[in-house]
Amino acid sequence: MSASEQVIETELKALTEQLGVCLKARGMKLASAESCTGGWLAKIITDMPGSSAWFEASVVCYSNESKHDLLSVNENILKEFGAVSGETVLEMSDGLFSHTKADVAVSISGIAGPDGGSEDKPVGLVWLSWGKRDKSVYAEPFNFSGDREDVRKQSIKQALNCLLDLLVCD
Repeated sequence: MSASEQVIETELKALTEQLGVCLKARGMKLASAESCTGGWLAKIITDMPGSSAWFEASVVCYSNESKHDLLSVNENILKEFGAVSGETVLEMSDGLFSHTKADVAVSISGIAGPDGGSEDKPVGLVWLSWGKRDKSVYAEPFNFSGDREDVRKQSIKQALNCLLDLLVCD
C-alpha cells in the first residue's frame, strides 16, 4: 500500500470511529445502501470492534432489480431517472427505513468507471442520500475524479462526512 493510500485508509478509519462515537452517544443505529461502493462502507464500519452497537444493516444493491426487490425502489423512478439520481438514492434511504430499525440512513449510487458514463452522467458522478428517520432526508450529487478505486473511496469519505455533519447539527 502506498503512503497516500495509507493516509486515506487512516482518514476513513478516523471518520468511521468518530461516527461510531456520535451514533453510540445518541443511542442511534445506522443502515447503509450501497451500489457503486459495493459494500465498502459497511466493511469499514464492521472492521471496527463494537460497531454492532451502532450499525444496524447494510444492503448492497448493484442492479436495478435488487434496488427494487430489496429496498422497494419504485421501478418507474428507476426507468425515468436511472439508478444514479437523487430520486433513486432517496428511495433507497426510504427503503432502509422501511426494512430496518435504523435511526439514520445513508445511500450511495454512482458511476465509478472506467465505463458507463455519459454526457449527462459522467464517470465520477455519485449521488448520496442521508438523513434521519421521520426527519429530513437529503440527496446531493458529487463529482469525483480519479480511477474507479479513487471514486469509490471519495464516495465513502463524503458519505461519512455527510453523516457526521447531520449528527453535529442536532
